[in-house]
Amino acid sequence: MKVEFVQPAGMYHSPVFSQGIIIPASARILIIGGQNSVNEKGEVMHKGDVAQQTALALSNLQKVLEAAGAGLENLVKTTIIMRADIDLGAAFAEWMKVWGGRPNPPTVTALRVAGLANPDFLIEIEAQAVLP
Repeated sequence: MKVEFVQPAGMYHSPVFSQGIIIPASARILIIGGQNSVNEKGEVMHKGDVAQQTALALSNLQKVLEAAGAGLENLVKTTIIMRADIDLGAAFAEWMKVWGGRPNPPTVTALRVAGLANPDFLIEIEAQAVLP
């Protein structure tokens, strides 16, 4: 089963996101709900610190991937939902620490919103992955 990453000629080729991805019909897809800065006890961690909240949200995302037998390289779609007043650069820097130099990044959609489910949440990340 081969996932195809689409980077059309004449469009920006980013090392951070893919323009499109073709998923084979036989693929098993993992849908990952919005991950945020919550620890194993359900407590909101790192209030007011978007970099640390992003790091914990990404750690939680990786735990879901690992539980399903996948890794970051299996991501095909991410949606980043962040409070409108946060520094996107700090959140992006945390993503790059985790993603590193892997090829074939997922597609990415980022949304700025007035607030999230808990007023202490600054960022939430949901994703889809094709299982190996």
